Amino acid sequence: MTTVYNFSAGPAVLPKPVLEKAQSELLDYKNSGMSVMELSHRSSEFEAIIQDAEQLLRELMQIPDNYKVLFLQGGASLQFTMVPLNLAQNKKVQYINTGTWSKKAIAEAKKLSNVEVEVIASSEDQNFTYIPEVTEDMIDPDAAYIHITTNNTIEGTAFTDLPNTGKVPLVADMSSNILANNYQVSDFGLIYAGAQKNIGPAGLTVVIIREDLLGLTDVPSAMLDYKLQAANDSLYNTPPTYSIYIAKLVFEWLKEQGNIATILKQDEEKAALLYEAIDRSSLFSSPVAPAFRSLTNIPFVTGNETLDKKFIAEATKQGFKNLKGHRLVGGMRASLYNAFPIEGVRALIDFMETFEKENGGKN
Repeated sequence: MTTVYNFSAGPAVLPKPVLEKAQSELLDYKNSGMSVMELSHRSSEFEAIIQDAEQLLRELMQIPDNYKVLFLQGGASLQFTMVPLNLAQNKKVQYINTGTWSKKAIAEAKKLSNVEVEVIASSEDQNFTYIPEVTEDMIDPDAAYIHITTNNTIEGTAFTDLPNTGKVPLVADMSSNILANNYQVSDFGLIYAGAQKNIGPAGLTVVIIREDLLGLTDVPSAMLDYKLQAANDSLYNTPPTYSIYIAKLVFEWLKEQGNIATILKQDEEKAALLYEAIDRSSLFSSPVAPAFRSLTNIPFVTGNETLDKKFIAEATKQGFKNLKGHRLVGGMRASLYNAFPIEGVRALIDFMETFEKENGGKN
């Protein structure tokens, strides 16, 4: 059987030990006689799961006590609406536009008639290949929040340095580099992330929110109210129980690796290997300015669409799965999340070098 390396941007690769643990407990969770998928979300067994998941995440991210951790549904895309609905009714919000997901967040916020949306910086002028500079004079001190996407999954850029927003809360879509960065939670008012990249399977969204940002507005839906969700410990209704269970296993696996600093060092090593290979190649190139390159999502191209398609087809046959770039940008993309093994990076580089020898330099 060909070894498969899954470069998917999400749903993404999960640690093999996590999958093996889940497999061993699939039919009978801790002698309960039931699968986790069958457990009531009000049972003592599941309450222990969700409480352990929260505590582990708090330890990994060093989340301060004055922040609530919520396990919600709807994906990060629902947060595009929930954030302004909870924090900014009848107020101005400011966004930094760094890619596809930023644009979608901006579009959703604009649908709320009582929210004023201002884009204060954008990298769209250069196809989102860099992170725009944000200076203090661009920040409105009366804004409800400043929104950023810390890592742009499609375009392959990331914030290395966070903007200084003063007393204005910084809100971040951290879906594709949560648990793979050196940010401090206390620098944010709110963090949200879809789980299907670095946390677990699709169906779960993590929200980390500072307590003073709860209950700022009258939210018209109980399901969309952070304050109500926090008051019910994410159990207002039936949460995505199995996704939370897998997330707990992933958090346990991450803790076994060391801490976030250890994980980040490994991610930096994986990314450096691939970027070095791309930069020394006479065939492949990166469209992203070096200072803004993502550690987790690495796009690359040959400059020839036909050759890109040939590379993807041959790579797939060799077990390098999901290397096709997003439909909006084309080319190739390697997503190197925490669970992706460094052996897969080395194998991809070997294949790239072989392909280059067989197909010559850039056309």
